[in-house]
Amino acid sequence: MTDEDREEACNAIPLPATLATLVEGYAWARDKVGESGGAVHRLHGKRGAPDLFLKHGRGAVAGDITDEMVRLRWLAGHVPVPEVQAFLATQDEAWLLMTAVPGQTAYQLLEAHPEARADIVDALAGFLQRLHAIPVGDCPFTSDHAYRLARARERIDAGLVDEDDFDTEREGWTAAQIWEAMQKLLPLPPDPVVTHGDYSLDNILMIDGQVTGCIDAGRVGVADRYQDLAILWNCLGEFDMSLQKRFLERYGSVVVNERKLQFHLMLDEMF
Repeated sequence: MTDEDREEACNAIPLPATLATLVEGYAWARDKVGESGGAVHRLHGKRGAPDLFLKHGRGAVAGDITDEMVRLRWLAGHVPVPEVQAFLATQDEAWLLMTAVPGQTAYQLLEAHPEARADIVDALAGFLQRLHAIPVGDCPFTSDHAYRLARARERIDAGLVDEDDFDTEREGWTAAQIWEAMQKLLPLPPDPVVTHGDYSLDNILMIDGQVTGCIDAGRVGVADRYQDLAILWNCLGEFDMSLQKRFLERYGSVVVNERKLQFHLMLDEMF
């Protein structure tokens, strides 16, 4: 995926006056990778000023952006994340302005440097260990599978699940079929840690083989560690199955819980 595939130049969007002042002099580019339902813009090219990112959304997406703002401010005390520069919300709309985490995404690096894939995977596993080592009692957010199942049910009932975007293993399934398959895997023994919630290759930034930070933190909360393990494991399968095995081994999961893995892969299809 080239840089052109990831974003495209665009005009500035209308902003509240206080935000418009903060972003004067920047060029704008619209992100084409994220699937949050809102709009993500990279603001760049201002002399002497760092790149920024702006998220904007309405309705339920505005609520998601608010969730991310709160979680970023908390998570900043534990791991590198974007710094919140400004946040504005109305009854039905929200804007979140953040600093850019330096580096390229893990996806970009895995694609561009096949010879370094093992080292990249090791760094991803190490950063996840660091995240999961945050004391659960310090985290004020809940993202366990009971909570996320309730959200998934709401999305199914509202017709918001994109059934055309399911993974190959579930191609042609309906959201209702995935829901039923998930129920058959319950109950699952709890193993709570502080999770990112969407620990994918596009949400981890790196420089010189080291993770510089994570983005898209709107799902951060206490959940089973497989919430994160399953998503990254699935992403690595796009490159090489051996990377999946290496990731789990470097993280410390030599014995894989297949029920949890499949459950969380199916749960992620709902969002």
